[in-house]
Amino acid sequence: MTSGSKEGGRRPRPAARILLVDGAGRALLFRFTVAGRAPFWVTPGGALDPGESYEDAARRELREETGLDRDPGPQVARRVVDFVSVEGVPVTADERYFRVDIGKHAVDPALHTDLERRVMQSWRWFTRADLATHGEAIYPADLAEMLDATEPHHAR
Repeated sequence: MTSGSKEGGRRPRPAARILLVDGAGRALLFRFTVAGRAPFWVTPGGALDPGESYEDAARRELREETGLDRDPGPQVARRVVDFVSVEGVPVTADERYFRVDIGKHAVDPALHTDLERRVMQSWRWFTRADLATHGEAIYPADLAEMLDATEPHHAR
């Protein structure tokens, strides 16, 4: 294992994730198809580049994965989760979430990496009802609750 490994063989993976929500309250998710695994859906985002801040990574990932180039605003949520990356590496991800609300947007995949072109070939906007009834796994599993908790002007 590399010197960046943690005990137990898991590699740390700091990541920025985007809660991209359109004017109809729908969240954008990408469908991942990886050999040997059931398809799953995730929010835009990904691992930080060396020396990159979570905020800078959020802006970069938003631009690369959706074509939007804008300030992602402040971090709205954080989660630490263990999983196996699409490259097959066991990781402990420190995921920081940023919410970006937009009116309407058509995803532009022009800046997708070769890996992204192979494993995330489709995307769609999900309503809260879609999240509750969709037949494939969605991550984070509590996405609807996270969206509700980060709603602008959310009354508590």
